[in-house]
Amino acid sequence: MDLHVRYEGDDDPDKCTARKLARFDLADLHRSDRATPYGVVLNPHAERALSPADADGDAAGTLVALDCSWESAGEAMFSLPGDHRALPYLVAANPVNFGRPMQLTTVEAFAAALCILGERDHAERVLAKFTWGETFLELNEEPLRRYGDCADSSEVVAIQQEYLDR
Repeated sequence: MDLHVRYEGDDDPDKCTARKLARFDLADLHRSDRATPYGVVLNPHAERALSPADADGDAAGTLVALDCSWESAGEAMFSLPGDHRALPYLVAANPVNFGRPMQLTTVEAFAAALCILGERDHAERVLAKFTWGETFLELNEEPLRRYGDCADSSEVVAIQQEYLDR
């Protein structure tokens, strides 16, 4: 699966996981919406949750994330072409947002999506470049496995609700 990032460049370059992925040729950075390829766009404002069913859609084979600061990540920022999907409930392992739900870095978002889409080996490869990468998979082992076993978005949302109700 190809990983692409619509890169805003408005966060700390030393902490930017998208830039690090690009340095290791694990993702391609794009400075404009037009340059960013069509794919499954990871969008926290999307109406549908990412599910294994998205591995077979029109946008399959390409994952797209928007890399920007959390302060500027409003709904208007997600104008990229593609099939927009929200990641379900997961907990961050990155040092800035450790333990916070839904405050994932770009690499955590990619890894989560790859796991849900059945590409755990690829997720492990991208996370291996980060000292805390394995911790992300450990913290979210059960939900990632359960989300990956779902047939569609509605099943993912039902499982997510179980975690939210806890």
